Amino acid sequence: MKSYKTYDYENELHSVVCEEAAVYGLSQPLDFGIKSFLANKMLVVSAIRKGFPFSLFERIQQSLPFSEADWASFLDISTKTLQRYKQAKQHLFKASHTEKIIAITEVTEMGLEVFGDMHKFKLWLETPSYALGGYAPFELLKDAYGKELVMAELVRISHGILA
Repeated sequence: MKSYKTYDYENELHSVVCEEAAVYGLSQPLDFGIKSFLANKMLVVSAIRKGFPFSLFERIQQSLPFSEADWASFLDISTKTLQRYKQAKQHLFKASHTEKIIAITEVTEMGLEVFGDMHKFKLWLETPSYALGGYAPFELLKDAYGKELVMAELVRISHGILA
């Protein structure tokens, strides 16, 4: 069973965002974690336009319950391309890829909030859901509309509304 480094992930993202605060248009580093980053929509927009460095993606990838093949599928690229990006030390993801990385991170944060545990969340992701037309939530994460359906279902679960 894979262990997830949620604490390290949040601290490292915080560190990277603080280091690059000026690049993202902030006058000073802020003391916040991933939830505050995701809540600051202007910061998210700036990060998307700039593109995430591969090093940050790698930290995120290690912390979330998705394999390299899953990420390649989400980003609509091959695993070989992901490996090439890893070898290119200063690779910046293009805006569409950065947006997807942030979207998957957002879903995971919401899933952790709802289920309280990464393993329970992963199990839910892999289980077909009547409320999602018989699809497993994981299958819907490949596009923005599917992601919104998954997020809406997580909100319903958090409010005790089960289909």
